[in-house]
Amino acid sequence: MVMATTASTAAVTSLASVTLEVADLEAARRFYSAFGVDAYISLRASEAHSTGFRGFTLALTVSGPATVDGFFGAAVDAGATVLKPAAKSLWGYSGVVQAPDGTIWKIATSEKNGTGPDTREIDEVVLLMGVEAVKATRQFYVGRGLTVAKSFGGKYAEFAAGQSSPVKLALYKRRALAKDLGVPVDGTGSHRIVLGSTVGAFTDLDGFAWEAVA
Repeated sequence: MVMATTASTAAVTSLASVTLEVADLEAARRFYSAFGVDAYISLRASEAHSTGFRGFTLALTVSGPATVDGFFGAAVDAGATVLKPAAKSLWGYSGVVQAPDGTIWKIATSEKNGTGPDTREIDEVVLLMGVEAVKATRQFYVGRGLTVAKSFGGKYAEFAAGQSSPVKLALYKRRALAKDLGVPVDGTGSHRIVLGSTVGAFTDLDGFAWEAVA
């Protein structure tokens, strides 16, 4: 069990950056540039041990199905593996891919039958972390100074976005997230992601690491 570290919460905390740890830095840079999401993340070389599901996904919300297909196709053409082909669902239209570095990306729209063109524009990027106990982790982050924007009991929580990051933070049950992405829930080792904090360094209840940023 990973124990959360303690630190002062005198200042308001927000998500300032998202850094993916990758084995091949140059290859990852090429992939994310071709995918079209390189402005939303940073990359760092790492050989940290990691197997199976890393416990998170980065989700792109876009305007319509054509734009979902555009980003989906760009990712696959750049070397991503298809986990779920883009298709209609109860909530809209979406697809899931896994980058060569192992990071899982979901591309979605609430529109099922949109006829608009592929704009290649991103409306929102959400870092969705799969946690064992949503309520406990939500309270941990509230104690750190994050502001809850939406909460649905022990199933889902979303935090207000900070001004310094284009990525929004949300929590979901780990098992439910793995099911939604179409991957086995089991995973060990590093999450291979580091979050930038506007206050200081800490580690949350599920082992996700935060580091201070200027």
